[in-house]
Amino acid sequence: MPFSTFNLAGPLQRAVSHYPEPTRVQSESIPVILGGGDILATAQTGSGKTTAFVLPLLHRWVSDTGKSTRHRPLNTLILVPTRELAAQVRSVVQDCSAHLSERPKIVSAVGGVSINPQMMALRGGADFVVATPGRLLDLVSRNALSLSSVKSLVLDEADRLLDLGFADELAQIFSLLPATRQNLLFSATFPKKVEALALEWLHQPTRIHIEEAHENTPDILQRAIRVDQDKRTPLLLHLIEKDDWKRVLVFVASQYAADHVAMKLRRKGIRSWAFHGDLGQGARSEALEDFKNSHYKVMVATDLAARGLDIVQLPVVVNYDLPRSADDYTHRIGRTGRAGESGVAVNFVTAENEAHFRLIEKRNDILLPREEIEGFEPTEVAEARPESAGNGGIKGRRKSKKDKLREAARKAAE
Repeated sequence: MPFSTFNLAGPLQRAVSHYPEPTRVQSESIPVILGGGDILATAQTGSGKTTAFVLPLLHRWVSDTGKSTRHRPLNTLILVPTRELAAQVRSVVQDCSAHLSERPKIVSAVGGVSINPQMMALRGGADFVVATPGRLLDLVSRNALSLSSVKSLVLDEADRLLDLGFADELAQIFSLLPATRQNLLFSATFPKKVEALALEWLHQPTRIHIEEAHENTPDILQRAIRVDQDKRTPLLLHLIEKDDWKRVLVFVASQYAADHVAMKLRRKGIRSWAFHGDLGQGARSEALEDFKNSHYKVMVATDLAARGLDIVQLPVVVNYDLPRSADDYTHRIGRTGRAGESGVAVNFVTAENEAHFRLIEKRNDILLPREEIEGFEPTEVAEARPESAGNGGIKGRRKSKKDKLREAARKAAE
C-alpha cells in the first residue's frame, strides 16, 4: 500500500517518496486522523509513529488554512517529554512540509534554555508548536501563547510524560484547550496511567495496537554478564578494548554516576562524555551531535537518552545500572539495532540486582544465560528470594549491616 492511497496533498507525498511503503502504525493511523477522529496508538520504538501523525496533520492544516496569514492562531500542539524528542519531532514536521508552497510556522518550546527567543519566535503566532509541558505553561502565563484555537493535540511518548511526573501540568494544559478538538495519544507502552489518561481526555478514540512482528524485531544480541558492583568500570574498559567497540551508549542510574563513570573512562584514555538533565540545552545538543559524528567513543547517560534519540549505526548499548522498570529496558536497548542494523545490548548483573534482572526478563519474555568474563569473575553471591511482582521499580536485596561490615573487611584485606 503506497502513501498515495491516502490521497494526501501532492507535496506531502513527495516528501515521503523515498519510503517504500507506510508502516503498520502509519497505515492504520493516517485515515483516522484525516477523518478527524481521536486515536490511542501504541507501537514500538522506531515504528514510524511521528510520521504517522505529522503527515495527516499537515494535510489538514493545508486544507484548513489555504495560505499563511499575518497572525497565525495555533493549529496543532504536540507535547513531548524531553528536549531531544522535541527537536526530533520538529525536524520531522520540517522535512514533511519541505515541498509545500506555503510552509507552516513551527516553534519549539522547551526548558533548559532562555525563554526570550521562544517568546520572540511566537510573535505573530505559530501553526505548530512542539513543547515540553512546563515550558508551554511558562509561555502561556506570560501571554506569549494562547491555546484557545488548538484544533489537534498530540501527546507523543505519553507513557514517558506520565513517568516524568507531568500529570499535573497536563491537567492544567487540558483546561486551557478548547473542548472540541482532535486528540492523538501515541505511546510505546500502555501502562494503567496511560489508559486512565485516555479514558479521561479522549473522545471515543480508535484503539491502534501494533504488535512487534517477528520480521520487524530489531536484530539485537542481548547479553547478561555477572560482575561485582565495584568491578563494573574495569569490565566496561576491558570490553571496549577487547571487542573494539567504536561507539557505546552506557546507561547509568543517576547524574552523579554519569559524571563519575565518564571521568573514570577519560582517565583511562577513552574519549567519553556524560549526558544528563543538568547539562544546558546547548551542551546537550553539542554532546549528542559529537557522539553521532564519532568525535568521542562513549556517552554515559541517564534515562534521558532512552527515548527520542535516533543515533544511526550505534553498535552497542550497556546497562551499567539496570533500569527501574521493564518498559525502560526495552527503550534503552532499542537505541541500538535500528534501521535494519544489528546491535548488542550488554547488561551488568550484580548479586544485588540479580532479582531485579530476573523480573525484567520475565516481563520482557526473555531468558539470558549468565556470562562470566575471565579476570572479572564475581565473588558476591545473590541470595535466592521470591521475585517481587509490584508495580513500578524492582529492587534487589538490600545489604544488611553485617553484609556491609564483611564487605568492608574484605576490601581492607585486599
